[in-house]
Amino acid sequence: MPYDERFVAPMREELTRLGVRELRTPDEVDAQLKEATGTTLVVVNSICGCAARNARPAVAMALQHATKPDAVTTVFAGQDLDATARARGYFTGYRPSSPQIALLKDGKVVFMLERNRIEGRTSTEIAEDLVGAFDSYCAS
Repeated sequence: MPYDERFVAPMREELTRLGVRELRTPDEVDAQLKEATGTTLVVVNSICGCAARNARPAVAMALQHATKPDAVTTVFAGQDLDATARARGYFTGYRPSSPQIALLKDGKVVFMLERNRIEGRTSTEIAEDLVGAFDSYCAS
């Protein structure tokens, strides 16, 4: 059962106010990822503490870097269940985790941060990982 939207809305807005495109249905996920070219960041947002304290602030920091993905998107685990499941279907070889941050290039995962690489680390450390991935895979 999804979380109460009143609790989730501020957590969604932490990303959408940065210009991150929210994908709320499987059709929106497929439209973004199925025939994707270039690079796409997919943030699996979550209501948990490590998303609030680590993942979302890290994404905000990383998006200040000069090199960024062509598209930056998010799905919300525990809320937009079908969209999240569809997005995770593109993460071949990775188990579902929340939060989770994937960088895809031409529709294939080239970099992944699973919960075990988010939880217990600082947002600065996570942002550094994301910036390194951006420099490796998003630079023209």
